[in-house]
Parts: sequence; C-alpha cells; structure tokens
Amino acid sequence: MKYEGNVIRYGDNVDTDVIIPARYLNTSDPKELAAHCMEDLDAGFAGRVQAGDILVAGQNFGCGSSREHAPIAIKASGVSLVIAASFARIFYRNAINIGLAIVECPEAAAAISDGDRVETDLDRGILHDLTTGAEFRTAPFPAFVQQIIENGGLTAAIAKGVIQ
Repeated sequence: MKYEGNVIRYGDNVDTDVIIPARYLNTSDPKELAAHCMEDLDAGFAGRVQAGDILVAGQNFGCGSSREHAPIAIKASGVSLVIAASFARIFYRNAINIGLAIVECPEAAAAISDGDRVETDLDRGILHDLTTGAEFRTAPFPAFVQQIIENGGLTAAIAKGVIQ
C-alpha cells in the first residue's frame, strides 16, 4: 500500500466531536460528512483538503465516542492516510473497518510538519518525508488488514469474497 500526499497536521487528543461534530450525525452520507469534517477544529479544512492528502496528528487521535462517522468523514474528504503517535482503540478499528489507512508512528508524528510532502510504502513499513528527507519505520499491517483497506473496508472485502 503506497500513498503520497501533502500533510495537514493536528495536535494531540483530536476527538470525534471535532472530526465530525454531533450536529451532523443525522446523516450517514459520506459527502455530507466530508463537507463538515474538522469544521470545529479547522474551519478551512473542507475547502483546502485535496484527494490524497495525509493527516498527521499527535497522541490519542480519534478519542471520544465510538461513531464510525469520524473515519468516514476523513476518508470521504479525500484523506488517504492518517499517521498519528497513537489512536484511540475504537477509532483505530473503525478506520480499518471502513477502509481508511492509518499508521501509528510516534517518531513520524513528532517530526512531520504541516505542508510537508510524505510518501509511504506500508507493505514495507516505510514513511518518507520528501520535504525533509527523514525516513521512519513502522510495522506493516498484516496481509488480511491490508486486504480490508485495499478493498474499501470490511463489508466490501467480505462482499468481494476477499475475506471470509
């Protein structure tokens, strides 16, 4: 799994209420969720995020409620990958379930800056900051998790017969 994109950076403890505010939970439409993604933390996010961009954040990304709306909003906004120092466990699993690539790498999360260009080879566990030249290592996902993400999420992977 290879990704390349520009970085949008946030700090620690980005919770699901700022990823997608509760007032928008009356819809499950990914496009509508994307239009309001990060709205309470970064009002300009929806207007500047580009397909393939990479979110980088500090510790405990996705803390708060267990709503799947949060990773859906991020993925639907065009973000291809989230790199964080750590993730809230339920967010981590929800992201995989909906097919959003995520990577825990505290060193990368601390060193990569907003606006940097990052390229990754998650099959090999390599994160490369093209702006600074720094390279970071992370554990690759197991093959079955890669299949879930590559096929658009758990339900899609099961429907395609990739996973049983």
